[in-house]
Amino acid sequence: MRFARVVKITIDVLAKITNHARREAPLECCGLLAGKGDVIDEHVATHNIRNSDVAFQVDPVEHIAAAKRLREQGRRVLGAYHSHPRTAAVPSATDVAEAHYGDNFLYVIVSLDSEPPDIRSYRLDNGRLESVDLEPVR
Repeated sequence: MRFARVVKITIDVLAKITNHARREAPLECCGLLAGKGDVIDEHVATHNIRNSDVAFQVDPVEHIAAAKRLREQGRRVLGAYHSHPRTAAVPSATDVAEAHYGDNFLYVIVSLDSEPPDIRSYRLDNGRLESVDLEPVR
C-alpha cells in the first residue's frame, strides 16, 4: 500500500514529545499520536512498561483508554512515538520487529543524541520501516 510521504504534525505536539523524551531520559519514553484526518494534533504520553533505556512498550491499558476516548471524540490514534536517549532517530532491529500496525500507522522517534533533538518518522512498507517527512504546522 502506498502512503503519504509527508505527515502534518503540530509544532505543539513536536515540542511536547521532545519534552517527554527529556523528562524520561536516560530511559526511553513512549506515547501515542492522535488526530483527525491527516493532521497529528495531540500526543498522549504513556508509561513505558519495559522501563528500559533501549526498548519501549506502551502500557496496553493506557492505549485502550486513549483509543476509546479519541473514538468518542471522532478522532483516532494515528501513530506512536518513542525516544532514543543515546542513539540516532533510526529504527532499531527491535523497533522494526515490533512494528505490528498497518501501513498507515506512523512511528516517530525522538533522538536526544543531538541538540536540538532529531525527530524522524516512519511507516511500515513491506515489512520495512520507510522514512516519512514531518511537516510542522500551527
